[in-house]
Amino acid sequence: MPKATQREKLHSSILRTFRDERIRKGLSMNVLSQRAGLNQSAISLIERGLRSPNLETLIRLSEALGVDLWQIIKDASSDAE
Repeated sequence: MPKATQREKLHSSILRTFRDERIRKGLSMNVLSQRAGLNQSAISLIERGLRSPNLETLIRLSEALGVDLWQIIKDASSDAE
């Protein structure tokens, strides 16, 4: 698989995992944005794949959701292969 395609799959899988975790925990985008110290519109753009979060944003989201960022990346990497 070309690296760009693998990278896109990895990106999509990571963002989908964050969205699914937010929904599983019953959190609104507004509550998540408050916990993570981010703008609600930024959360929406990230979840829809219209904005690529930087590492700081991923860390904030993982802390706000109480999930292990490293595990999300590992799982997404396995899915992308």
